[in-house]
Amino acid sequence: MWPFRKKGKGVVLKYAEFDMHWDTENPFLFVSHHRDDYPEGNCQQAPPYDMIAWRDLGHDYKKHNGFRMYKGKVVPGFPMHAHWGYETFTLAEEGYVDTFDIEGNQSRFGFGDAQWVTASGKYQHSEMYPLVFQDRPNPNNITQIMINLPLEMKGSLNRVNMLWTDDINRDVFNDGNGKKTEVIVYAGTYDGINTEVPNPDSWAADPDNGVKIVQIRMEEDAEYVLKAGSPEINRNLYFVSGSNAEIEDFAADSGNRLKLKSNADVRIKNGKVPSKFWLLDGRPIKQKMSSYGPVVLGDDKSVRAAMNDIRKDEYVVWPWNVVDKVQPPEAPRFIRYSDGREEYPDGKPEGFEPGETRNIEKI
Repeated sequence: MWPFRKKGKGVVLKYAEFDMHWDTENPFLFVSHHRDDYPEGNCQQAPPYDMIAWRDLGHDYKKHNGFRMYKGKVVPGFPMHAHWGYETFTLAEEGYVDTFDIEGNQSRFGFGDAQWVTASGKYQHSEMYPLVFQDRPNPNNITQIMINLPLEMKGSLNRVNMLWTDDINRDVFNDGNGKKTEVIVYAGTYDGINTEVPNPDSWAADPDNGVKIVQIRMEEDAEYVLKAGSPEINRNLYFVSGSNAEIEDFAADSGNRLKLKSNADVRIKNGKVPSKFWLLDGRPIKQKMSSYGPVVLGDDKSVRAAMNDIRKDEYVVWPWNVVDKVQPPEAPRFIRYSDGREEYPDGKPEGFEPGETRNIEKI
């Protein structure tokens, strides 16, 4: 975590540095940005054995040869783990994500697709990064944004839904010098662009909560004005890639997080290379809560009880044969819901059938 530095007067109120994990403000909990240059995959959709055998597999967060394995021991990613009391928005701009969960949902998504998980109650899933391509490298660029839920929304049904890349709305704006800025809205309404949150009982789905998840891609020397929002929201701008942009009177570089005055227009003058920013807006949830590990609930007692519940039977109730399961290499982009519904944005290939859960007695 990087402490804020006070900037003083103006629309940029404070700033801080960030790396793979981004600090956020209420109602957001945190962000993880995974950018790795994976090599060609083998028949297991994994890196070559000699590139990973010597690593601290199961806890590999330091880049070697351009990539991390994270919690994965064969395929990179995050084997079965719990969430409880919050939401996760996952965008795979490049590369694939394979997911399986305790309720029987499974998917493969990537290259612009996003997934919403509202884990209001006990929820377990796996998220693996398969190296599908054996004839070329498998770079990935995956951003996960965690959003809290108010107490009255915790403990209800869990939901998983997709935003395929064609469902995500965007627009391109030209400045007076012919330079372009692309604005992609993943949640909420911003600058005349709207993308609805697919989970109806999400905190982000209610427009009154002011949640906006927006990506801004600027050409070199482009100018763009961030539109003022409500004074009640927290607004943070993350300068992910590029260099030497002017945020009003503040000279920013990539790796800067900027807390902005929410109810003022903010002019961005980009530098000499293309740049990418994330804008996170949201009205804070003004409730006292407690958290530990994967649990965010109302008080310490509830959190301890939830952690004990997870530890008691997390492997017993897992309905898949392994905790780091991946789809077969030939799997398309798809999701199969626990009720049998299926979505294939590119059409269902002939002969492909999603895997089945094993028969278990949940306790």
